Amino acid sequence: MRSVIVRSAAQAAALSVALACGAAGAAPPSVADDIPMADYLGLLAQIAPAAEEGARAYLQAYQQRCGRQLATADLRRAMSDGDGDPMLMAMIRASHLRDNATQAQLAQRIACERRASR
Repeated sequence: MRSVIVRSAAQAAALSVALACGAAGAAPPSVADDIPMADYLGLLAQIAPAAEEGARAYLQAYQQRCGRQLATADLRRAMSDGDGDPMLMAMIRASHLRDNATQAQLAQRIACERRASR
């Protein structure tokens, strides 16, 4: 039950970030994918701090395991497609629970296959 709540909060945060970009007149959806990562993470922090912390941990693990950075558009998709990327959602949950051991274990299981940014 708790994981469903955390997943819902993370997805609500992702939707809110997307809506905030649109409401602010930031750009149409195709250009909004180019929002700087720092801005996206900052918006997540305002909406759901655990989602921002989990996303940062996910980004760091992806960088370490895959040798490259994840684009903002790819993180947004990982956050919002379907039920969200299971690894990202688990890292957000671990952040929410302050479970560093689980977060470290999850970081070792990050997959490097990502769809390219559009």
